[in-house]
Amino acid sequence: MGRMEADLSDFNIDAPRWDQCTFLGRVKHFFNITDPRTVLVPERELDWAKVMVEQSRMGTVPPGTQVEQLFYAKKLYDSAFHPDTGDKMNVVGRMSFQVPGGMIITGFMLQFYRTMPAVIFWQWVNQSFNALVNYTNRNAASPTSVRQMAVSYITATTTAVATAVGMNMLTKRAPPLVGRWVPFAAVAAANCVNIPMMRQQELIQGICVKDRNHNEIGHSRRAAAIGITQVVISRITMAAPGMILLPVLMERLEKLRFVQRVRVLHAPLQVLLSGCFSSKTCGIFPSRIEPGFCSLPVKHRLPWKDGRGTVRDFLSLLVELLDPSPMAGFGL
Repeated sequence: MGRMEADLSDFNIDAPRWDQCTFLGRVKHFFNITDPRTVLVPERELDWAKVMVEQSRMGTVPPGTQVEQLFYAKKLYDSAFHPDTGDKMNVVGRMSFQVPGGMIITGFMLQFYRTMPAVIFWQWVNQSFNALVNYTNRNAASPTSVRQMAVSYITATTTAVATAVGMNMLTKRAPPLVGRWVPFAAVAAANCVNIPMMRQQELIQGICVKDRNHNEIGHSRRAAAIGITQVVISRITMAAPGMILLPVLMERLEKLRFVQRVRVLHAPLQVLLSGCFSSKTCGIFPSRIEPGFCSLPVKHRLPWKDGRGTVRDFLSLLVELLDPSPMAGFGL
């Protein structure tokens, strides 16, 4: 028993279980915290997981605790509790609900793409789901106002619907397969708008940068721009395999006689197949980057602090963030 306690005395429960410097390690970490089976875990077990994680952080692990128990507790904790506040999140917004939720919405968007009402409805459902997920997993260190979230939601929904409707009209005379790709174009366009707007406070104020000992050393707008760009790219590439390859597969399957006889099963089939196309591109970028990778500015004094920033101010900031010069971002 004493040996087991000694083994866990230096155990860091917040350290990633897999090497985050490798693509495979990041993929394993992502699939671990998004395991859909954890959606069905009872509340009592989730509360136990939180207690175990908190005790491990304080170094007061109960005697006889196994390492695998701590790993399992951390998996449940990461899947259901907010990383900044430690509060239990709503079920739909949890990481563990992303696979089943995404499967259902993706499958129905790909199935019901022919009629205008169906296109508008499912794009609205998708953006509503994304907005709830973004709100649930928002950065507590960079709070977003209700007004900003509402503007982001409306803008993203409008972008997605406008893209889908416009491309549907343009592709009426195109081959059927082209029309099946319209939902992906709408999702990609909405991501390019939604994510930067939802996280605009990080672009304006910068995100906290820490050294390897987790000591805060400043705030960087350049790091925020890099991170948000990577999130946009990851979101689009995560959707790409299912929303590009699945239409090709369905186009071929629907030509078979037995598939044509069971049209009622087309939507459930696309939902199941979209799960099979679950993308591993979530591991393209590391969740943390070395501080030296971006220019680290001091804390900025910006007009947005008092809520009176203008569009021109925001555009000039974006220009500065995109400036590759090594001196860009060191104050205004």
